Amino acid sequence: MKFLFDRDTWQEVYDSLSKNKLRSVLTMVGVWWGILLLIGLLGSAKGIENSFNRLFGSFATNSVFVWGQSTSKPFKGFQEGKQVRLSLSDAKKVEENVEGIEFVVPRNQNQAFVVRNFLSGTFGINGDYPLLDKVQKKKMTKGRFINQSDIDENKKVTVISEEIYKQLFEKDEEAIGQYIQINSINFKVIGLFENGNVNMGPTSDIHIPFTTFQQIYNQGEEIGWMMITGKPEYDIKQIEADAKLILRNLNKIHPEDKRAFGSFNLGSEFAKVAGFLKGMQFLTWFVGIATLIAGVFAIGNILLITVKERTKEIGVRRAIGATPFEIKRQIVVEAVFITLIAGFFGIISGGWILILIDKTIGQGDDAWMVNASVSIGIVFIALIILVVLGTLIGLIPAFKATSIKPIDALREE
Repeated sequence: MKFLFDRDTWQEVYDSLSKNKLRSVLTMVGVWWGILLLIGLLGSAKGIENSFNRLFGSFATNSVFVWGQSTSKPFKGFQEGKQVRLSLSDAKKVEENVEGIEFVVPRNQNQAFVVRNFLSGTFGINGDYPLLDKVQKKKMTKGRFINQSDIDENKKVTVISEEIYKQLFEKDEEAIGQYIQINSINFKVIGLFENGNVNMGPTSDIHIPFTTFQQIYNQGEEIGWMMITGKPEYDIKQIEADAKLILRNLNKIHPEDKRAFGSFNLGSEFAKVAGFLKGMQFLTWFVGIATLIAGVFAIGNILLITVKERTKEIGVRRAIGATPFEIKRQIVVEAVFITLIAGFFGIISGGWILILIDKTIGQGDDAWMVNASVSIGIVFIALIILVVLGTLIGLIPAFKATSIKPIDALREE
């Protein structure tokens, strides 16, 4: 490694590059563009992934939503078209008998006329358990979500979204502790949450305790739908199939009836998008590295021309005692140096482009690309790839240089 700190080594590199500055710059353009493309595409792919994660970040993604519909086949004395109504006992049976389930969250919803002072509106009212906050995390800005005490005591308390707050309260008015009327019944506001970027199922602007909802709407044991969350190591598609099988048996529904239950498998959809993102990252690496290889090959071709031009110089060096290894080493150093300089400019350019992307299209709640960036690890990997490619491509002109006998090189004009 001592030769790397030898002034003569770098003087020779400088002299070689400065003899034809335009050619040296054009030689670097291919590598610069390759690393710029790699950093830009990887950063953009990460930005899209961040946007997707932000969109679904509050959800337990290994989940499926199941609700009752109407039957399409007669079975056990029931006619076609029977309305299927799920119940709390159905949810309990599913939780107890399906392998791999982490949570089952029964939910209810209805419409209600909501009033506060002289402001009013019709909104969806959700009856929920505290467990909802574990599988569909609420971004609370003030107060708290429903707790077990609210359920046990059938409390008339409510948690509202910021959108409801804007419609029922004056700007900067304190909402916590205030009362709103839901179907002419007073409810105390105990929490305020930020509206999510995406909503699964019916809109969730106002939440009240599940047991309180049962009383107000005389729901009894009926539920609107259930959210089933599987453990990470289990297949959510299989969990969905097993849950529907149990529900068919409990509700006396034909085994081949496909219409009786509606469902939306968030885990399956999430896996599709995750697969797309992985494929996009693979394609990005492939395109970026292929472009890098093309640029590095251009460097190899230019160095071959340079070696041809320096044939006499190489012959003189060989004649005065330079070994073939020293000649090869010098040319490889030149190749790696050119590659790294072009690579550093590419990394810097790519970083500025990602900053520009983030400042222009990466802002706002609806941004489809968030925090487009690459990690330091990716940058190091790119540099290692550059060094390896630069070394390998430098060996071609290096062997070419040492294949010429000194006496023949000295005769070269």
